[in-house]
Amino acid sequence: MAYRKFKDKSGNNWEVREQSRDEWYFEPASGNPGSRKVVRSPGYEKDPFEMSERELQKLLGSDEGEVRTKRTKSPFLD
Repeated sequence: MAYRKFKDKSGNNWEVREQSRDEWYFEPASGNPGSRKVVRSPGYEKDPFEMSERELQKLLGSDEGEVRTKRTKSPFLD
């Protein structure tokens, strides 16, 4: 399986990989000192190859697409 590769605004190389239909992760590639980042896939696109570099950069840099690792407490439970 091929992975979508792109450069962020700082010039670091990343690979976008699908973890599931709803989650993608950005893996640092070739000398990138960054760490792996898991994000929600955008609702309008399910394939990273169909997205522009600008869209991927925005998704990588946004906190709104970031997947929470800790579940929040439900306000409906006692």
